[in-house]
Amino acid sequence: MAREGRRGGRAARRAARDRPETGMLPPLVRGIPLFEILDEERLERLHEASMRILEETGIAFQDGEAIAIWREAGAAIDGWRVRVPRELLLELVARAPAAFTVHARNPERSLEIGGARTVFFPTYGSPFVRMFDGERRYGTLEDLAVFHKLAFLSPALHGTGAVTCEPVDVPVPRRHLHVTLSAIRHSDKVFMGPVTAPERAADAVRMAEILFGEAFVAANAVMVSLVNCNSPLVWDETMLGALKVYARAGQPVIVSPFTMAGANTPASVPATVAQLNAEALAGIAFAQLCRPGCPMIYGNFLAAVSMKSGAPMAGTGELALMNLMIGQLARRYGLPWRSSGMLTGSKITDAQAGYESAFNMLPILLAGCNLVMHSAGWTEAGLTASVAKFLLDAEQMAMLQRFGQGPIFSDFDAAIAAIGEVGPGGHFFGTAHTQEHFHAAFFMAELFDNNSFEQWQADGGRDAAARALDAARALLESYVAPPLDPGTAEALEAYVARRERELPEDGR
Repeated sequence: MAREGRRGGRAARRAARDRPETGMLPPLVRGIPLFEILDEERLERLHEASMRILEETGIAFQDGEAIAIWREAGAAIDGWRVRVPRELLLELVARAPAAFTVHARNPERSLEIGGARTVFFPTYGSPFVRMFDGERRYGTLEDLAVFHKLAFLSPALHGTGAVTCEPVDVPVPRRHLHVTLSAIRHSDKVFMGPVTAPERAADAVRMAEILFGEAFVAANAVMVSLVNCNSPLVWDETMLGALKVYARAGQPVIVSPFTMAGANTPASVPATVAQLNAEALAGIAFAQLCRPGCPMIYGNFLAAVSMKSGAPMAGTGELALMNLMIGQLARRYGLPWRSSGMLTGSKITDAQAGYESAFNMLPILLAGCNLVMHSAGWTEAGLTASVAKFLLDAEQMAMLQRFGQGPIFSDFDAAIAAIGEVGPGGHFFGTAHTQEHFHAAFFMAELFDNNSFEQWQADGGRDAAARALDAARALLESYVAPPLDPGTAEALEAYVARRERELPEDGR
């Protein structure tokens, strides 16, 4: 894996020396321009269309308390359908901060979300896994622990995530407790909370209070969660229940329509974006009715539907355009933005997985995304979390950080002087500048093979996936759990044990 010393430039290395060693690259602070594909006129056309959707068509909030809250705020109510005047909507959205801090239990790994910063989180929610034997099967709690450890050990990943894979060996009503405990125990990076029921969200808040202290959680963001709009234009009771819990606790939520363009949106790039924008803004506005000023993240998940098979597609040109457009909209409203990075429909870690993931990820970076989910491990349209792809993707995030920083000129004069020192026909291997900078001047992937054919063959002729699995084994052998206060660990385990006794094995 790429390490902190490979970031490039004298100033960057000096900063790395001065920073306490955490094994995590700092969040990317972009040094490249934003790629803005929309002119002002088309940006405003999208905004206007979204406002009309919410004012005229309306959006369903399938929750009695939510309807009562909207009615009191001044929205028009017709059954579950809510029509929100744009003045009310925009006033509420404006309450959400443009940037905020999410505190990790290791303070050196806390994250600033928003502005020019980008952070990377692993894949999320896969029921199946491909581990070291290469077989596709249902995930377990042991598998989840492996992914949490790999997220902790991957320098370019800034968050642990949560349910990287579903641990199906744990009963559903109790599963969230073990997912949250695993994320806390195996990593000290920022983690994510469950959203499958409001009481499960409340359990995560309580566990965070045990970890950080009740007063600290009441005043600070300590985890991130994700709720999905049921497109088209439905916020259901489950998602709203979790959103209310986290918002009232002051914890940030990614408010994310789940878009299958052409199926639950029109078969049109700009119309899909207009609908998605309306759905996201409505969710963020509602969160501000629950707790004004609560940090929220404008989210999206994008896939296009194949009109041949009905299957979701990733890494297409249209999805790239959508991400570029959505980035502009999020900035228009002054909101941090989340998208989904290394997506692929490929079933294994092959050329399709690489092409689709790279083509999906690069526009997201160019568009200025602040929090990128699914940055490592996603295969099979999210159905399977892959260890091999996790390692390869995580290394690519380190390379993207180098690109996103932009050109570094701190050693420019010394490098130009070296040209004069070498002169015509020479080489630069022995110059003082090269000796000082060779190890950091260019990103060098450790999981890609750039040796001669003969050397590659002598090394076993292994492909990238095989090399990644070897790297994962080595990382896990080096794993040392991050320190956790014994009393806090005991209190967390006691809480999980108590809640397990209170919760059924079956049912909701």
